[in-house]
Amino acid sequence: MSRPVIGISTYQDQARWGVWEMPAVLLPAGYPRLVRAAGGLAVLLPPDDAEDAARDTVAALDGLVIAGGADVEPARYGAVADPRTGPPARERDAWELALIRAAVEQEVPLLGICRGMQLLNVALGGTLVQHLEDHTGGLGVFGSHPVVPVPGTAYADAVPETAMVPAYHHQAVDRLGGGLVASAHAPDGTVEAVELPGRASLVLGVQWHPEMGEDTRVMAALVRAAGERSRSPRNPARRSPAPRTPVS
Repeated sequence: MSRPVIGISTYQDQARWGVWEMPAVLLPAGYPRLVRAAGGLAVLLPPDDAEDAARDTVAALDGLVIAGGADVEPARYGAVADPRTGPPARERDAWELALIRAAVEQEVPLLGICRGMQLLNVALGGTLVQHLEDHTGGLGVFGSHPVVPVPGTAYADAVPETAMVPAYHHQAVDRLGGGLVASAHAPDGTVEAVELPGRASLVLGVQWHPEMGEDTRVMAALVRAAGERSRSPRNPARRSPAPRTPVS
């Protein structure tokens, strides 16, 4: 049986390697490593601004991961930027919001990680807290804290007990987006997981960074849902995009 194909969104930044320094699409190695450990096949999804690119991309996948990264631009949820909010990544915001909306529309299983969870909330009309204290281990250092599941949720099905998780964030969910429910909390009450219940496919966001730990259960839930969908006779994914008129 073939492994489910899991697309992962990427950073786009200036990077340096060997003798080169130039614009690059980047992703911490922990993301594809976690997908492989959970039984999936990872592919990277750099930003694209072509018309219909997000819909066509999602249609070719069995599951989608929206990776962590820069702060979401506050204008996306109708807020004024706090002085502690980082510079915007507008191209990435636009691309990942389009991917999220396409995945929800096409019922492709979706996992948002940190920024990805925040974008999922924004895509569904929610807002964000722009600054929290004590949710990192210091500048450039992952912290660790417990996460308590909400019984009866998809997250609790995957991770039924309180778990210590690797974390690095200073923003979080404030008002929940339409249809979303909180499915885990930190001890200080911060929403640590959200999900969209009543769907044919999994839609889950987690505030921490599972790719920085050894626990594969959250990613395994996505890969399992992706595999089930890919085997469904009603699955519209993996279809070929509509033919386009050649440009002369």
